[in-house]
Amino acid sequence: MSSGATPAAVKIGIIGGTGLDDPEILEGRTEKYVDTPFGKPSDALVLGKIKNVDCVLLARHGRQHTIMPSKVNYQANIWALKEEGCTHVIVTTACGSLKEEIQPGDIIIIDQFIDRTTRRLQTFYDGNHSCARGVCHIPMAEPFCPKTREVLIETAKKLGLRCHSKGTMITIEGPRFSSRAESIMFQTWGADVINMTTVPEVVLAKEAGICYASIAMATDYDCWKEHEEAVSVDRVLKTLKENANKAKSLLLTTIPQIGSMEWSETLHNMKKMAQFSVLLPRH
Repeated sequence: MSSGATPAAVKIGIIGGTGLDDPEILEGRTEKYVDTPFGKPSDALVLGKIKNVDCVLLARHGRQHTIMPSKVNYQANIWALKEEGCTHVIVTTACGSLKEEIQPGDIIIIDQFIDRTTRRLQTFYDGNHSCARGVCHIPMAEPFCPKTREVLIETAKKLGLRCHSKGTMITIEGPRFSSRAESIMFQTWGADVINMTTVPEVVLAKEAGICYASIAMATDYDCWKEHEEAVSVDRVLKTLKENANKAKSLLLTTIPQIGSMEWSETLHNMKKMAQFSVLLPRH
């Protein structure tokens, strides 16, 4: 990029998970209801700014938390943020810990996933939409944007938050929690944390050429740990309520930092990867 070129403008999509989708973080909020070729997203897009950086907030499960993980329209959510011009998507997610050292209230900037979902559409290129023709074989060796993750990790350190700089998320179908046997099996597979939403969200963001990163908040020890209360909705919500301010302060401090950085090459490479992953129909 030449020295006289204008840096690429960024716009940050924020997908808020359970108890972590407070619209108050945005200044000058306006709401926008949209439709997509894949149907309607979970709720209205809330447009606004964080320290002069354009942001778009979307509640993953709807603002009244009415959509269970299997029924979230992940395709519509990511497509809507892409159409709104988002270059980045930073998400929050509650998760269970599968490791002693990852304590409830800790933040994990995950870098890998294991997919245990069974009922979810994981591509825009499903043969049913003229806006996404062909078949997409998107590389997934590095699912999350390393540069965005780096900013989140550095910011968490500066804020003095207990933060784990990497972790493998296992995403289960839900809505039930795991059996103890499953929880112990997932540990042997090398998973660090467990949730119900990372897949297919991260996969679709990669197909869309968007820089995606996740702030995972541990709320419990799932059910593998002896002499520890097993995961329950009450437990999850209580921990989220006590710790939601951590995710909020991390977003409020990271986003202006991202806005001040140069992203042209990263965004170009993301879009190129997405483009070259599609096999177009032969004519």
